[in-house]
Amino acid sequence: MTDGRILVGTCSWTDKTLTDETDWYPKRSMTAEERLRYYAARYPIVEADSTYYFPPSRQLTTSWVERTPKDFTIDVKAYSLLTGHPTRPASLWSDLREALPADVAAKRNLYAHHLDPDALEEVWDRFTDALRPLSKAGKLGAVLMQYPTWFVPKRENRDELVAMRERMGDLPVCVEFRAPSWLARRDRDRTLDVLRDLGLALVVVDAPKVSKLPTVVRATTDDLAVVRFHGRADDTWDARTGSAAERFRYLYSKRQLRAWVPKLEELAGQAREVHALMNNCYRDHGVRNAAELRAMLE
Repeated sequence: MTDGRILVGTCSWTDKTLTDETDWYPKRSMTAEERLRYYAARYPIVEADSTYYFPPSRQLTTSWVERTPKDFTIDVKAYSLLTGHPTRPASLWSDLREALPADVAAKRNLYAHHLDPDALEEVWDRFTDALRPLSKAGKLGAVLMQYPTWFVPKRENRDELVAMRERMGDLPVCVEFRAPSWLARRDRDRTLDVLRDLGLALVVVDAPKVSKLPTVVRATTDDLAVVRFHGRADDTWDARTGSAAERFRYLYSKRQLRAWVPKLEELAGQAREVHALMNNCYRDHGVRNAAELRAMLE
């Protein structure tokens, strides 16, 4: 018997390989509004990943509120600049971009340290403000902070987690570490304690062996636990060519998904809500696996 509810969905609903190369959507010519309505009629949750590449606007998040059922949940992936990833200058708001020094604006990629402190705080403020329509409507599940492999467990980065929590205010946040050392045996307990103290939900991962990312089935908040399924394709995990969907080109077998049912139920005993999100969004792999997993849980 589990306490929390388990929501199953995918980490994208608009990947080009899904919309252009499969018949999952009934028409290729569907509008963005029609696609979201179609998806939301079939799944209770989705993760918006476009916000990693371009920060959202209030207009965009308001449209998501209007196009989805009352009890629909949306997790939002944080803008790349806020998690230490390389960021294209063109993705910045035009006024902030125009204020950049010429040599910085000419770079292929920006990092947070390229912006002056006031400009960086403005980025944080605009990003969090854009999520308010979702939050007000009760549809914001969590903001996903996915940190890169070079974000390793050290004092400076633990301080960054504290600062991030303060900047996010009352918004729900989940954290995914791509550096295995955070959850390796030596640092695991300390990492889990830090997340608990800050009210940050750990993202549990199912990932290829080559990633060396441990699967730690633990909830660090009473409200939320998140699991992201990245597939188990060792050969494409570190690929830097092709699309993101091609990196996660993997279809889970029913046996592999079935093994996750007791783990998800265990998390549901620790947290009021569990988000199980398929990031294997190549073609219809994610939506197929999400449907299979949900049927097993039911």
